[in-house]
Amino acid sequence: DSDAAGPAVAPLLSANLPVISVDRSVTGEKVTSHIASDNVAGGAQAADTLANSMGEKGEVLVLQGIPGAASTRDRGKGFKDRIKKYSNIKVVAEQTANFDRAEALNVATNLLQSHPNATGIYAENDEMALGAIQALGAKAGKEIKVVGFDGTADGMKAIKAGTMAGTIAQQPKELGRSAVAAAVKAIKGQSVPKTEPITVKTVTVKNVGDFE
Repeated sequence: DSDAAGPAVAPLLSANLPVISVDRSVTGEKVTSHIASDNVAGGAQAADTLANSMGEKGEVLVLQGIPGAASTRDRGKGFKDRIKKYSNIKVVAEQTANFDRAEALNVATNLLQSHPNATGIYAENDEMALGAIQALGAKAGKEIKVVGFDGTADGMKAIKAGTMAGTIAQQPKELGRSAVAAAVKAIKGQSVPKTEPITVKTVTVKNVGDFE
């Protein structure tokens, strides 16, 4: 939780200790360096993937992550800004499911009852996408397309099975490598970038084999 991290980090910064935030930003504090997946770009890539799978038309439901988390905000912003370019696609409902599979199952079930004409679901992580797929049953991948985010092993399996149209894969090794490199530089008193976005990759049935 980006909001909750602030009070924990403040004493370290006051003591002039270098702080490197990874994946989640720290609200209200200026850390030494922030290294994270480019979630805004990833959200845009997810919008393109979902739109293409839907034939660029239809109603979309959005399952949001944890309120206050930077990844929730950025993945949502990237998606919303990009999906606007598809004039025949409309986001009809958004609701948080806290990045949780079981919660997403319940939320998706309720949203689908309220919006029976929906043909696409964007989930801000793969766990929620998999919960939505459970809610959809036989409709998943056929009548209703689902796109997730993270590139988890279970997400990749769902893509291969045809129930998930795509996911946006993070590069955890690159995140870790960059974070350690920044920490070493900071300890040595060398300058480090204030932010370092790590690229994310779109995964569909066409290239899922490359990520296993």
